[in-house]
Amino acid sequence: MVLFVLERVSRHPVAESWRRLTDWPRHADVVPLTRVTVRTPAPTREGTVFVARSGLGPLAFDDPMEVVAWRPPGGGGPGTCRLVKRGTFVTGWAEFEVHPVDGGGSRVVWREDLSVRGLPGSADRLVGRSARWMFGRAMDGLLERG
Repeated sequence: MVLFVLERVSRHPVAESWRRLTDWPRHADVVPLTRVTVRTPAPTREGTVFVARSGLGPLAFDDPMEVVAWRPPGGGGPGTCRLVKRGTFVTGWAEFEVHPVDGGGSRVVWREDLSVRGLPGSADRLVGRSARWMFGRAMDGLLERG
């Protein structure tokens, strides 16, 4: 099990950062070899399910996730979202908060508890380092692209 926290400050206001982070199919634009399919009807809410399929051919795996907490930003306050990973290979949860900052931008705090079945605990350090790099890169791409 790997638990990590990432934080980014974006030039975008809270609502725009929230929109960018919760456009689930757009995550495939910033995570290599991944496509995302939303399996429940829009709009996103508690109970929304989507699947990230990562890899190539027989080395691909599904990472199904369910939104279990959904509080979009409003009234000048933060937005929060919590996802539970429901897969057989990757398990755990992710949550993020989008806070307003002075000057109209936003601050995003992303927490993730990640487990990869079949890997020994001795691999946690490598998994943690890789996950922090990958999710940090994804956050940067989601918040700054398009």
